[in-house]
Amino acid sequence: MSDCRSPTGHTRLTRPEGRSHPAGFRPGGEPEEGASTLYSPAMSADPAPGPPADPTVSVIICAYTLERWGDIQAAVDSLRRQSHPPHEVLLVSDHNPDLLERARAAFPAVRCMANSGPQGLSGARNTGVSAASGDVVAFLDDDAAADPDWVARLLDAYRDADVIGVGGGVLPAWKGARPDWFPDEFLWVVGCSYEGLPVTRAEVRNPIGANMSFRRAVFTSAGDFDPTMGRLGKDAAGCEETEFSIRARKASPGGRILLEPGAVCHHNVSPDRLTRQYFRRRCRAEGRSKALVSRLTGTDQALGTERAYVLRTLPRGVLRGLRALAGGDLAGGARAWAIVEGTALTALSYLVMSIQLLRGRFGAPS
Repeated sequence: MSDCRSPTGHTRLTRPEGRSHPAGFRPGGEPEEGASTLYSPAMSADPAPGPPADPTVSVIICAYTLERWGDIQAAVDSLRRQSHPPHEVLLVSDHNPDLLERARAAFPAVRCMANSGPQGLSGARNTGVSAASGDVVAFLDDDAAADPDWVARLLDAYRDADVIGVGGGVLPAWKGARPDWFPDEFLWVVGCSYEGLPVTRAEVRNPIGANMSFRRAVFTSAGDFDPTMGRLGKDAAGCEETEFSIRARKASPGGRILLEPGAVCHHNVSPDRLTRQYFRRRCRAEGRSKALVSRLTGTDQALGTERAYVLRTLPRGVLRGLRALAGGDLAGGARAWAIVEGTALTALSYLVMSIQLLRGRFGAPS
């Protein structure tokens, strides 16, 4: 699995003059006695003269089910402990009134709102973006928890004006025993950083949706996430962040999207995602989603990253598994087979969906 340590020489963000840490908070994010709430926008404003202020950050959490209530609490709690507190936190309930009511009662300092668009992750994200006021809009999955320096490390990557988006490292938090057949190369199946991604800060095509951010101005020029793509409830669709990232770069000539592996969140992997059935379903869904993205953006942009992954990363993974098998580790053979099977399922699903789109059985989003 990729080592998600931060790049050598990482520099911490500076605070405005005359303030050693944000108002109302000690270093490490613990509130001082009598302090006001963490997410008050007034905390980010400092009228005193001094160096240019760091960009402000709005963090959006999209949630759809009370089954993840404990995860949602952990996600919000992780944002309370940020060394660089966010400007605001927004929780968007995806057409679940009971969840919205409970969130408003539990998180008075969080801006809780209903998804005003089509049901699904893209619609919920768009609702959050339209309500956000920070210079940077960051997204944290409802079943993920951010490290205390998550916001600070994301912001550090925005020092160059041509950076329009930054993603972070996503480490799996296994809620059951990890299957010994599950290869590091396919950790994307459970929404986590996988073997083959950069381990130091580098330019990428798109970030992982569980841990990503963009300058808010990008949404003005590029538009919103496509509501016809992405997850709806528990389905396994995806790639809405891929399509948006490609579109954002087109709308921002010379703009770069970076991966900052040191901006870490821990993404829960529930037991239902540890089965062969889920692995296969997610691979098929990825193939279908990539076909839709290819229809929208062209295969060169949609599949450029995947070509290098398939030609370099996956063969190395198969060889590594076979070497382990030759050394007596039966699980090594199982991992090698999982790579072959997952690749074949994804490719076949891509091909079938592409043919269906050509025949007009599925209308590509306009």
